[in-house]
Amino acid sequence: VQLQASGGGLVQPGGSLRLSCAASGSIFSINVMSWYQHVPGKQRELVAAISNSGSTTYTDSVKGRFTISRDNAKNTVYLQMNSLKPEDTGVYYCSYAARTSVYWGQGTQVTVSS
Repeated sequence: VQLQASGGGLVQPGGSLRLSCAASGSIFSINVMSWYQHVPGKQRELVAAISNSGSTTYTDSVKGRFTISRDNAKNTVYLQMNSLKPEDTGVYYCSYAARTSVYWGQGTQVTVSS
């Protein structure tokens, strides 16, 4: 499975970004796609996840600001990021998990700064 992420960039506090991640290859119908944030000096942390059936989970710090969604026909997951804060800065990685395997995308940089 290959994952291609896009949509990062530089945005001012309070702004918005939309990340996309397209999966290709041997896709299983039952899977979970997720977004993680990595900040230098810290472990990669889960931001949001969505199952193939549409069940979602968010870390507390992004609830009400971020929305994860997916298009199963396109094997693509999205992360709509609103009301961005400087602490949202980091490299965002998408992941695809199915059966016993986890695959990672290449990461996309999000910088929130004035």
